Amino acid sequence: MRVVEDGTITSVATREHIAAAAISRRLSDLEEALGTPLLVRTNKGITPTAAGINLSVMARDVLDDLQNIVTRMREFSDGTRGLVRLLVNISAVSTFIPPLVKSFGERYPDVQFRLMERDSLSITEGIAENLADIGVFTSLPYSADIEVYPFRHDELKVLVREDHPLAARESVTFSEVLDYEHVVLRTGTHLRLRMLTAAGQAGKLLRSRVEVASYDVLCKMVECGVGIGVLPAGIVEIYALSGTRTLALEDSWASRELSVCVRRVDALSPVARLFFDHLRASR
Repeated sequence: MRVVEDGTITSVATREHIAAAAISRRLSDLEEALGTPLLVRTNKGITPTAAGINLSVMARDVLDDLQNIVTRMREFSDGTRGLVRLLVNISAVSTFIPPLVKSFGERYPDVQFRLMERDSLSITEGIAENLADIGVFTSLPYSADIEVYPFRHDELKVLVREDHPLAARESVTFSEVLDYEHVVLRTGTHLRLRMLTAAGQAGKLLRSRVEVASYDVLCKMVECGVGIGVLPAGIVEIYALSGTRTLALEDSWASRELSVCVRRVDALSPVARLFFDHLRASR
């Protein structure tokens, strides 16, 4: 290709620091291997044959493709391309995580996400087992061998209809709301377990009329008057609910911390490390 572009073997040999005879021999070997002449040699230089011209064009395309491969691979190494695997609990996936994925995706459009919703304890275990790169969970005791970092503060509220007996209150204790029917999250979530524990400590039962799998359904059920609900403050702000009120929950456990966990920060892939830093910077 360089010989075709320069028109002489001698100039290429000088620039590339290769003997002219060695270049000539390689060209002859290539012509023999391909079974067709590539160059017409004269005392004034060389002229490519039709086959030589086509081979030069194809060689340039191959080199360009190789450069593109190198560029794409470097994008993986510097984190601008790749896959981030996330394990996130229902509270975080319903509030904090979507806008962070959006803002990160706007900056790195070639990064893909695989997001799996799990309960908090399963998240810590899943990260330790390398089922995902990063986990976001409600802080709780865990035994998994992982690294944990602060993420966000979360407050629980009580959602009631405006015609509910508690609606005139600004705040209530959990013991008081146990006197009414609840709409609750599915079994296994950290919030459901915490509510059951608090109910036992108060010597009362958690009366649940309906069990749901998501906060949006919980909100709609409360809006329709099926029962009352306990949920993170940020959830209520997302949905356009009519005829409802949120009350502060006075119990100390209503103030919660969300955490980010990884197996080891220094073992994260470049793209996962970029998203981990994005999560931490958003605090």
